[in-house]
Amino acid sequence: MKTLRSGVLNQLYVQVLIGITIGGLIGFLWPQVGTSLQPIADGFIKLIKMLLSPIIFGTVVVGIAKMSNIKEVGRIGAKALLYFEIVSTLALLIGLVVVNVMRPGEGMNIDATHIDTSSISTYVQASQADHGIVKFLLDIIPVTIVDAFAKGAMLQVILISVLVGVALVQLGERGKPLVGLIDALLQTLFKIVGIVMRLAPLGAGAGIAFTIGKYGIGTIWSLAYLMLGVYVTSILFVVVVLGSVAYWSGFPLPSFLRYFKDEILIVLGTCSTEAVMPQMLAKLERLGCDKTVVGLVLPTGYTFNADGTSIYLTMAAVFVAQATNTDLGIADQLVLLGVLLLTSKGSAGVAGAGFITLAATLSSIGTVPVAGLVLLLGVDRFMNEARAVTNLIGNGIATIAVANWEGVFDRSQAREVMRLHREGKLPDVQDEAPEDSHNLVPQH
Repeated sequence: MKTLRSGVLNQLYVQVLIGITIGGLIGFLWPQVGTSLQPIADGFIKLIKMLLSPIIFGTVVVGIAKMSNIKEVGRIGAKALLYFEIVSTLALLIGLVVVNVMRPGEGMNIDATHIDTSSISTYVQASQADHGIVKFLLDIIPVTIVDAFAKGAMLQVILISVLVGVALVQLGERGKPLVGLIDALLQTLFKIVGIVMRLAPLGAGAGIAFTIGKYGIGTIWSLAYLMLGVYVTSILFVVVVLGSVAYWSGFPLPSFLRYFKDEILIVLGTCSTEAVMPQMLAKLERLGCDKTVVGLVLPTGYTFNADGTSIYLTMAAVFVAQATNTDLGIADQLVLLGVLLLTSKGSAGVAGAGFITLAATLSSIGTVPVAGLVLLLGVDRFMNEARAVTNLIGNGIATIAVANWEGVFDRSQAREVMRLHREGKLPDVQDEAPEDSHNLVPQH
């Protein structure tokens, strides 16, 4: 019994759950202490972020370098972007439908002209910067190669990685020593991730303690109906839309949720999908997804496929209109949808992107008062948890779906990995190098 209890406590998801529970109690009972724990949560996320650029670079370069046909890279990229656009548009539409049915802002009767907007001035100023599609495309090209890695600009790193990978393919045998060196560096980085991930329970607990300590449980009740709508819509989207995609891909949603439960809980605590990206890259490859697909689709999806954020954007924008008695007809809402299709992509990589995107959208359409965003500040952090978890699940399933679409998702390996996972015989991904993943499945 003691051995069984010890084995359960050694599971990362159990440790994270304990951390979140303790953090929630600290934030509720001692708010000032909870607020002071923010640096711990920020420190954990920064530790992961410092590894993201080289891990993405290594994963993409090695994946492409081991391919013989460069056209496959372009085909994978095109399929991924098509998938992202269809699914994120569905998320926007579903959010729009639900907020019109629930009407959470109706009856609030807020006079926008008397709202103090000082608390959102930073977001409004950021939204006024040029986040147009042309600037967005130009920003993918870094000033220098070093600058892309220094800033941690994901799309810039992917661009450099693709170019280096293609160049190494063209070099042939002469490029193999460098590919081997990058591969060895990648495996070393994943070992470092394993060390950092031992701090995940501390980071997740501190994140929850800060959220509850700073904003308090009481702030939830005033906007509980909107929050309920966002959470329910996110769950429906995951179950119905993403569940259907997962079933088609040969890896049902319940299996996905069981396999990635550690990452989901960490994101729930930290509100950061970047905190688990290295884990996701390794676990998706171990599951049977092709290395190149994983390296291209998952990081790109963090920018182009924010399903949870898309749901939040339409619901929050219409909520502000309802709360301020701003009449939005069908034509106005279609315009809003069209603008969000652009702004939700153009603000990628900007700090506080969800709130800034919302401010930019409301400013551009001119019908909904930007001042109404003040109403959302108190509960934005709580809704960010739903956004982040939905984004994570959406991008994980997107990677499996594109791999299946491309014919490079090994379903037999996925079944064997899940069998080992159910039986508790699958080692934690941080305890192995990426290349070891295929050795977990017995060769028949």
